[in-house]
Amino acid sequence: MTAIAHKPSPGTAPGGSVFRRPTAERGWKSWFTTVDHKKIGIMYYLTSLFFFLVGGIEALLIRTQLATPGAEVLTADQYDQVFTMHGLTMIFFAVIPLGTAFFNYLLPLQLGARDVAFPRMNALSYWVFLFAGLFIYSSLLFDGMPDSGWFGYAPLSIIGSDPSGFTLFGTETTRMAFYSLGLQIAGIASIASSVNLIVTILNMRAPGMTLMRMPIFAWLTLVTSFLLLFAVPIIGVALWELMFDVAFGASFFRPSAGGDPLVWQHLFWLFGHPEVYVIIMPAFGIVSEVIPTFARKPLFGYAAMVFASITIAFMGFGVWAHHMFTVGMGPVATSAFALSTMFIAVPTGVKIFNWMGTLWGGQLRFTTAMLFAIGMVAMFTIGGLSGVTHALVPHNTQQHDTYYVVAHFHYVMFGGSVFGLFAGSYYWYPKVTGRLLKEGLGKIHFWLIFIGFNLTFGPMHILGLAGMPRRQYTYPDDMGWNVWNMMESVGSFILAIGVLVFLANLVISHRGPQDAGHDPWDARTLEWLTTSPPAPFNWTVVPKVSSRDEAWTRKYGHDEAKPQGVSAGASPEARAEELARVGYDPGGSGEGIHMPSPSYWPLVLAAGLPIMAYGVIFTGPLRIVLLAVGFLVLLTGMFGWALEPTTDDGQDHHEMTAAGAH
Repeated sequence: MTAIAHKPSPGTAPGGSVFRRPTAERGWKSWFTTVDHKKIGIMYYLTSLFFFLVGGIEALLIRTQLATPGAEVLTADQYDQVFTMHGLTMIFFAVIPLGTAFFNYLLPLQLGARDVAFPRMNALSYWVFLFAGLFIYSSLLFDGMPDSGWFGYAPLSIIGSDPSGFTLFGTETTRMAFYSLGLQIAGIASIASSVNLIVTILNMRAPGMTLMRMPIFAWLTLVTSFLLLFAVPIIGVALWELMFDVAFGASFFRPSAGGDPLVWQHLFWLFGHPEVYVIIMPAFGIVSEVIPTFARKPLFGYAAMVFASITIAFMGFGVWAHHMFTVGMGPVATSAFALSTMFIAVPTGVKIFNWMGTLWGGQLRFTTAMLFAIGMVAMFTIGGLSGVTHALVPHNTQQHDTYYVVAHFHYVMFGGSVFGLFAGSYYWYPKVTGRLLKEGLGKIHFWLIFIGFNLTFGPMHILGLAGMPRRQYTYPDDMGWNVWNMMESVGSFILAIGVLVFLANLVISHRGPQDAGHDPWDARTLEWLTTSPPAPFNWTVVPKVSSRDEAWTRKYGHDEAKPQGVSAGASPEARAEELARVGYDPGGSGEGIHMPSPSYWPLVLAAGLPIMAYGVIFTGPLRIVLLAVGFLVLLTGMFGWALEPTTDDGQDHHEMTAAGAH
């Protein structure tokens, strides 16, 4: 594995080593071989957005089924599959990888690095993630999709499983085998990405960028990566055992054979509760960058925000059993986890007050990004307050498996994470494309999402307290739930319209001219000192950092009260002069800068994993063939990767330029 490092002087290969020539990455084929962190970030974003739309369609099917009592849009079996895949898709293949998309694209730019530490491993993480999602959805071609909930509770997940496995044309299926194998593959992607990002942050910061000078988004990237690094192996153990139960007749969770279903719950939530913070931390980082920019103030309580984030990550591993208050753990255990659940609200509250302190007295500009950031703070606060009620064991017992829990979860996950991701999309779209998203459409998008979201999930609090159970595909007509359910279903379609407006905005804006300039928001952090979009090598000269808000300091010194400067809306000539003044040469050719070559091997290596997974699923000679072929593809990818030359001596090392290579 070859790592990228860098020196601040121009004309030197990163880390003093010469990489293979950066073969021109143009055309659709280049996307299959790219190791550029920016392209990989874009691929993560677009793929995650696709899965977000798939999960949204599944949500609309659920709400159409529940709009009226006794509806027959979905059968009970179809409903089980749809609500299971909705949860799996939104969590593992939409929201988490959307955060990874922002990490991939922005982190090296914010750190003053040319790329991530391990570019080919970065590409590997994307292809493994993509194949994991396609593998799980390929279950549609057989007996059906996973149907035991995204949490996969045993023994429900192994009831009816046939240890003889699948046949090629038969229906002896074990749907949860796709669940266990698909999530194991996705976990490999998460671990690879986490290790890469951690090494990048610890080893590749620009000269002068100490840890306490890093942008808060970079800190949240580091915290999220450590969360994944320690949480994913836990669920990996559980998924491995589940695979043996459903595919080979083992008895880890099978009560009739001496297994213990509660072991699954403990393993799952030891992963699942830190996973909640994996989902929300990227949004925290995004909002912590957006609010200071549009309040024209530095982030209030930067150090407190950093240590609160670390505290949340640490405590997140100590509250898992509040998901299990009804399983009979006993008063001592339930009391301990009730207290830890209350305590974790403290560092979360610190963050909320930090954001409010940043807004207080600021010169607020209510752009679409700012509206989504403020909306995120408000919606997440509501979700956090309802979450605190779960710490009360009697209250938790009443709420358990009701729509109150669904309301809480979505106010945290959608109201928190998705609102934050939308804010980041509007904020950094100019950096990625050189174009601004349309503010008029953006504000329509925000209000549709805001109204639709609260109309969909607000009434669920009432339904839950009124006793409506979750995971039910229909309900009687005489329970008093009809009006609230219809309201929620109407709200879900308003949400869908809001998402369509966002998609239209992406398409319309992308077809327009690159008129955003390099720093349209008059922002504070280092990535806004590069061109928009950035050159393949990010920096003509690696910057030397002297302050936390490096871009702001270079533009204005330390005078926070200075009026808005030349960056926002300036003429190209004035902007060019400013870039020169702050130490960046937008016309630089990148002469002497050597970047990693594109490579097919990450794609080849990743392709071996789903082939081997099918080998576990099928039986007979086909199992042996698929396992052998998959293992051969995996080995080919590994040896090709290891033996691939790192230099192309005698060839042109300077094919791409800052102006024309993106």
